[in-house]
Amino acid sequence: MTEKPFLVSGRNTLIHKIRKLDLLVVNGEDHPPVVVTHKGIKEYAGKVPENKREAKNQDMELVDVTSIDVFGEEKILLFVQTINGKEYKIDYSKHGTPLFIKIHQENAF
Repeated sequence: MTEKPFLVSGRNTLIHKIRKLDLLVVNGEDHPPVVVTHKGIKEYAGKVPENKREAKNQDMELVDVTSIDVFGEEKILLFVQTINGKEYKIDYSKHGTPLFIKIHQENAF
């Protein structure tokens, strides 16, 4: 089995680990997907891949928050730590506002 490009920490934190693979985070059907790159996070505007193989062909890892091997349920608040040391807060209740995705903490390496 290959190493996952992310770690799950606590009840609502993802940690991005592998620079060459972006994370496409899906959180149920009612919330917009977000893409996590080594530079940051933004709302994903493209077509969501049908499966993990299709995602790999686009150099992405499909991360379904509701999957039992991630969190097992939809999240309203999700924290994502990127490779560059920044931690972002994704507040799905604030979608459509500047507070949807914002830097939560910035760690200096």
